[in-house]
Amino acid sequence: MFFKSTFFEEYTIGEKRVTLGRTITETDFVVHAGHTGDFFPHHMDAEWCKTQPFQQRIAHGTMIFSIGIGLTASEINPEALSKGYDRLRFIKPVFIGDTIHSEGTITVKEDSKKPEYGNVTEHVEIINQHGEIVQVCDHILLVKKQATA
Repeated sequence: MFFKSTFFEEYTIGEKRVTLGRTITETDFVVHAGHTGDFFPHHMDAEWCKTQPFQQRIAHGTMIFSIGIGLTASEINPEALSKGYDRLRFIKPVFIGDTIHSEGTITVKEDSKKPEYGNVTEHVEIINQHGEIVQVCDHILLVKKQATA
């Protein structure tokens, strides 16, 4: 489940981790809507959604991103900082009752502008209980080099 890597030199292209699952609930929808102010009917109005193509409420994309990335936050690496996320895509809808998990694979290692650090990119796929990818993104980390520790 965890990367064994701490310092830049220890990360390996192709190294992969898989998280535990998390079932999405109606409470998740309500809490996320309250936090963000996104009360659009696509997420909150079950009767209106019955008239739409998916026939049911769909999860906020930002909520699935938050939960999916949160699942990967299972350990603290004191030698790495998150620089952010690139290429976030919402591939398929997620519904109340779906269970998601995340899979992260190291895809890029490169030097940073700061010589004591390197950049590491983890490609993250959020996957539902049917094995379908529902979201993807690239997590970019700034990781301390061992030689400078």
